[in-house]
Amino acid sequence: MISIPKFFVVLIWLACSSLPNTCNATESDDEVTKRPNILFAIADDWGWPHASAYGDPVCKTPSFDRVAREGILFENAFVSSPSCTPSRNAILTGQHFWRLGGGANLHSVLDTKHQSFMHILAAAGYATGHKRKMWGPGNASNWEVNPAGPKFEYFGDFLKRRDPKKPFCFCFGAYDPHRGYEAGSGKGSGMNLDKIKMFDCFPDSKQIRSDIADYYFEVQRFDREVGEAIKMLEDLGELENTIVVVTGDHGMPFPRCKSNLYDSGTRVPMAVRWPNRIRPGRVAKDFVSTTDLAPTFLEVAGIAIPDAMTGKSWLPIFKRDDDSSIDAQRDHVIFGKERHAPSQEAPDNGGYPMRAIRTAEYLLIENFRPDRWPNGTPNYLKANIPYAWLADTDNGPTKTYIVKNREKDAHHQRCYDLCFAKRPRFELYDIAKDPEQLNNLADSPDHVAIKDELHSLLLKELLETDDPRAKDSDAATTYFDAFKYLGSGPRHPSWKKKQKAAK
Repeated sequence: MISIPKFFVVLIWLACSSLPNTCNATESDDEVTKRPNILFAIADDWGWPHASAYGDPVCKTPSFDRVAREGILFENAFVSSPSCTPSRNAILTGQHFWRLGGGANLHSVLDTKHQSFMHILAAAGYATGHKRKMWGPGNASNWEVNPAGPKFEYFGDFLKRRDPKKPFCFCFGAYDPHRGYEAGSGKGSGMNLDKIKMFDCFPDSKQIRSDIADYYFEVQRFDREVGEAIKMLEDLGELENTIVVVTGDHGMPFPRCKSNLYDSGTRVPMAVRWPNRIRPGRVAKDFVSTTDLAPTFLEVAGIAIPDAMTGKSWLPIFKRDDDSSIDAQRDHVIFGKERHAPSQEAPDNGGYPMRAIRTAEYLLIENFRPDRWPNGTPNYLKANIPYAWLADTDNGPTKTYIVKNREKDAHHQRCYDLCFAKRPRFELYDIAKDPEQLNNLADSPDHVAIKDELHSLLLKELLETDDPRAKDSDAATTYFDAFKYLGSGPRHPSWKKKQKAAK
């Protein structure tokens, strides 16, 4: 028998005990030692609080509710940026979007120097894959393998073709509930439009209620597909060793939601199920970022987290039993936006740069270019993209109604201004008194101290995470705006008429 010095025995024990569930289990703990599978389901344009687990009276999400009921429901989950490409880039890299160069903008290219957690898992022996929309939109031709891993048409196909001896990570990226919608689909499915809880920045009209119901219809379709994926795992006997995460990439595609830094744009549904690790029925109020997903997935797989990742693993939250308080390390979150679409008046190629900090009590937003339109120019004939019309807001009945009826009365005008008018340099909102963030307190003498305190903390964290905006905002404008936009942008309704006339 070979004798091993006690010194090396101690070293081996220390090394093993630092890895999650890989070395320190007994033979009877096979299920504990097995590296978990990961199913990550992300909807396209699904925002908080549109799930029955959050109390929505119309939008029914039984699959999401099951994950929350059998795991943990996050009350304060926020994206890095309320725009598809930068939000997904931040998720895959575990970094704030402003660190990703052109990847901070919609319809862009992600530099291959930024590691994707999917590639890291694959290198560590995981079978990986994705379906539909996980990375993008943009051009990923500079990557040998898509940042989200190999593409599959169906989750079931991936499960059949994978090596069953390997753990897997699969990203189920949906197209729902992105526009466009089938008009009347929500009402036609039996939804009671009168029970829909609308954001206060929307005028109350049948058109808008029906539009929201159509959005709900697609949220529910996504939820059904999540349920089907969970059923597949159950049938294979894999569900109990699989971490299931269900979320969205940002708020709903409506005015003052997607592409905005209010809760209606940056706050997302989030539920995680992990048997034997997360006590069922938990509700976490900690402020978390979707940039935390990558380091969380890596840590549970026993893989070292790269230094470049700014996100923080949720393992301490998973292990904690007390949900009554917020971890001191997670009492706020920061996020922002650069260019969604080049939606300013020609020849300006810029976006609307913003950064924000959200606590339980306040939301502070800094708009670095208040001279620009926050959701695109209403002067569509002068738009950078030909005939683009308020291009940072997706075209749809709600957008059209608010614009066409803005002069109807003072309430309609206020709704229009909240959604599309220019904004001041700073916005400050009291969450308890103003949960939908409609009344700006930034110029209130009573709030100078809290504004300054929050701005100092925001600036500190932006500098610590190498945000170009915090170092030299003017130079950052030139830097971010210079990256090529690879999309076409929303068009004014007159665009189709002009196209037909030209033919």
